[in-house]
Amino acid sequence: MGILDGLMGQLGESDLANLAAKVGIAPEHAEMAIKALAKFHPMEVDTAEGAAAETGLPVDKLQEIIGHIGGEGALGRYASMLQGEGLGSIASNILGNSEN
Repeated sequence: MGILDGLMGQLGESDLANLAAKVGIAPEHAEMAIKALAKFHPMEVDTAEGAAAETGLPVDKLQEIIGHIGGEGALGRYASMLQGEGLGSIASNILGNSEN
């Protein structure tokens, strides 16, 4: 969770555990949700619905997470940070695009 906690800190949310508590899910589910939301944000599908299909979390919980992290704009910054600035292989692993 380290890199996601760092990104959340940059965007104003203290950590995944705090976010998880706010929306009533386990921290590992919050991590899974952030990864899926960042993955689906740039796609031509509804971000929350795509993430819900991938994670099994309810759409309303994912929309709640989007709201807590600052909306679609903040989600776009998460996706950009995960994919840019030399984080290519880390982002690939975080977003579930690796074969590992």
